[in-house]
Amino acid sequence: MPLTTHQSRSMRYFNFHIKILTAALTGVMLFTAACSFVPEYKRPAMPVAGTWPDQLPAYAAGQAAADLAFQDYFSSRILNQIIAMALENNRDLKVALLNIDQAKAAYQIKKSDELPVVSASTTVSREGIPEDDSSFGAPYTTDTAMEVGLGITSYELDFFGRIKSLSQSALESYLATREAASSTRIALVAQAADAYVNLLAQRKLHQLARKTYKAQKATYNVIKTQYDEGATDQLALAQAATATQSAKTSIYQYKRLAAQAENALVYLAGPGVYDLIRAPATPFETIDDIGFLTQLPAGLPSGILLARPDIQAAEHELKAANADIGAARAAMYPTISLTGSLGFAGQGLSYLFDPSRSLSWEFSPNVTIPIFNRKGLKASLAAATAGEKIAAARYEGVIQTAFREVADQLVARKYYKYELDAQNALVSASRDAYNLSKARYDNGIDDFLTVLDSQRGLFSAEQGAIALKQAYLSNLINLYKVMGGGKMDLSKAD
Repeated sequence: MPLTTHQSRSMRYFNFHIKILTAALTGVMLFTAACSFVPEYKRPAMPVAGTWPDQLPAYAAGQAAADLAFQDYFSSRILNQIIAMALENNRDLKVALLNIDQAKAAYQIKKSDELPVVSASTTVSREGIPEDDSSFGAPYTTDTAMEVGLGITSYELDFFGRIKSLSQSALESYLATREAASSTRIALVAQAADAYVNLLAQRKLHQLARKTYKAQKATYNVIKTQYDEGATDQLALAQAATATQSAKTSIYQYKRLAAQAENALVYLAGPGVYDLIRAPATPFETIDDIGFLTQLPAGLPSGILLARPDIQAAEHELKAANADIGAARAAMYPTISLTGSLGFAGQGLSYLFDPSRSLSWEFSPNVTIPIFNRKGLKASLAAATAGEKIAAARYEGVIQTAFREVADQLVARKYYKYELDAQNALVSASRDAYNLSKARYDNGIDDFLTVLDSQRGLFSAEQGAIALKQAYLSNLINLYKVMGGGKMDLSKAD
């Protein structure tokens, strides 16, 4: 039903008051927005040296680790697919991402406290009168009360920036959570790569054990034939049998370790990883085939560590603690809150929009002045100040830890090359010694114990070479991780 002229005038009158109320609230918010007791934030100085000790010279070309996607650092197609699956399926990462959503919601809740809550309300009360109580001799229904209006529920005027400080603290906590999720991603990339390298190492050790067992089994058969013919003694036969069974034990040992390495990959990336690491149609990648980009530009100032997500998260936590000081300071000053409403109330619809009879409003300012709890508020401020100092110390500690991690990995990379060269030379020398001792035994110059010792020495040297290669590759993985990880470009995963 269209409104009458009188009702239309009443609605314009109501809208006019609403505009005045809105303008007043806007002015109050603009006035209070400039007030803040948050201390000026100053980033602590780097508590480490400007460069790393024993670092390699800066390379003429290359990207910093933080700017290098893992697909560009790891050249293995299979490994890149495993990492992509881990980023998609890993539960720890999903928890980290959900923590972001939770922190974001907490920030939005705090942010909403900076604005007044304006709600519309409508109330209609109807009453049915029975015949016994009716003055008309018949039952009837009447409208006893009708209300329409807008209301503000306890809006705090943030003169001293308490609410804004809490909102800023929540924002920094949210940003810290985002950086923590980035750290989780980088750690997951490194875990997946390290687990895959471990699988390749165990597989090669298993192949080495099988090859050694085959060679020692052949030697045992020769010794057994010689023993049956009376050309050698029982001690040589027992020694050959011991070496053969020892190699056979190693076969099952490395087979077990390889299976456990597969389980580790399944835990990180999900059961679909079996299709990559067990596909019969795809030639197995070996630890000698897999390649990494080794030329990370390590000759950079230690300030690049500030790009690490864990350091950025620690700095956001420091900023949040700094904002908490502002909130604690503001809490020592009076709190002013407003409660009000504006609307129409009447006994019926015909009277509802008559401003002379039904305009209803309420305005209830409230001022709370802390008097007898000053001691507690001062203690809260002292706690917030101490919390900021703790956050600053943690921030510096994270930087120091990061500096040491990078320094350790740089030193390791510097010397692994020499260790690998020396170990490979040891393998070559051990193989020569074994061949020579076997030839001398076949010619009756040395006993079988010399052959057995050289055989064990060769097996041990080859095992050491594989373990050292695994350690070197793990070093390259960790170096990529501790220097800032890398950007996530999942479009390159396939």
